[in-house]
Amino acid sequence: MSPVAVFVGPPGAGKSTVAEIVGQRLGVDVRDTDQDVEAGEGVSVQDIFIDQGEAHFRVLEEKAVASALAEHDGVVSLGGGAVLSPASRAALAGHRVIFLDVGLAAAIRRVGMNSGRPLLLGNVRTQLKNLLDQRRVLYRDVARFTIETDDLDATQVADQAIALIEDDR
Repeated sequence: MSPVAVFVGPPGAGKSTVAEIVGQRLGVDVRDTDQDVEAGEGVSVQDIFIDQGEAHFRVLEEKAVASALAEHDGVVSLGGGAVLSPASRAALAGHRVIFLDVGLAAAIRRVGMNSGRPLLLGNVRTQLKNLLDQRRVLYRDVARFTIETDDLDATQVADQAIALIEDDR
C-alpha cells in the first residue's frame, strides 16, 4: 500500500487545502499527519508544543508519518516540520512526494501575522523566513516534484498536482 501523493512544504504552502481538493477529485481519502497526532493525543498541535515541547511533538509526528505512509493509499499531507526527521525523510523515499514551495511574502499573506502556529509565535516574518531557509533544501531532497504556489490559488495547485500524479502513474 502506498499513498497516491504526499504533500510537503512550509506553513502557508497550502498542503492541507490542496490535499483535500486532490483527494476529492481523485476519489480517495486524505490523511493529515498533524490531525493524526491531534487525534492520538486528544489535544491540538499547539497545545502539545506548549505543554510537552517540540521534541515530544516531533516523536509523535515521526510515528504519524511512518503510519500514514505504511497504511494509507489516498493522499497524505505532512506537517511542515516532518522533513526534519531523518527517519521520515528516509521513509519518503520511493513515494510520490510533491513539494508545495512558497515564497516568504506569499506565505505571510496566507498564514497571517497573528498566526496560531507554534513555531511562528513572536515575529512571524522572521520565524517564517528562518523556517523557509532551514527546510527548503530538505523539502527538495524528498520531493519527486515541486510546484511553485506563490501566484496560484489552491485549485490551480491541485490541477498541477493531479497532472503530475497522472503523468507519473
